[in-house]
Amino acid sequence: MEEALRHLLPKLLGEVSFGIYPHQGKADLLAKLPDRLRGYARWMPLDYRVLVIVDRDGEDCAVLKGKLEQIAAVAGLVTRSGAGGASYAVVNRIAIEELEAWFFGDWEAVRTCYPQVPALESKRKFRDPDAIAGGTWEALEQVFQQAGYFTDGLRKIEAARTISAKMCPERNTSKSFQVLRDTLLEMAATRQCPPDQSNPTPESPAQKKHPKNPRTDDRKRHQEKR
Repeated sequence: MEEALRHLLPKLLGEVSFGIYPHQGKADLLAKLPDRLRGYARWMPLDYRVLVIVDRDGEDCAVLKGKLEQIAAVAGLVTRSGAGGASYAVVNRIAIEELEAWFFGDWEAVRTCYPQVPALESKRKFRDPDAIAGGTWEALEQVFQQAGYFTDGLRKIEAARTISAKMCPERNTSKSFQVLRDTLLEMAATRQCPPDQSNPTPESPAQKKHPKNPRTDDRKRHQEKR
């Protein structure tokens, strides 16, 4: 997801700068998030935003969302869900489907990058990118291999980097992508931030002197096959 976001976020945020902070899986994110949010709460300007993206991994969505909301509350940060329409600092999003659902949602971008893949938009199986039977990763790999691409296995990072560069957020039919897109557009419309910097810890002197831009935390679940 990190590679895809690096191409997609500039298209959605425009001149608003951002930082991406991947973690080594869901457990790592949940373990580090409390300290990270407490660090942000010490210095973060009122118009900054934090977007947390975590994989569902079979967990009950309501339970997982509750955990994220509680972590933010303890850190002293208001979430979008709990703001009641007022200003907020944190948005929690749960990735229910795999990243590849976003690619099926913009098949035109996929065909631009890999011209030999067939048109799929009219096929019933692929009409809802977030409900493809058998898993979106497996389905994407199968389509690619049948067209002569990635015959030794789908290289996820390479595919994400290539396809996301050609994606058009406005035409994506994946519901999960649309929710994330609309959230980011809302966040961008209500704030401004300085140029992106390096990746110091939340409490570092560098951050206190030069406030950082908003953070997007996501699980680094898509590893490239070698």
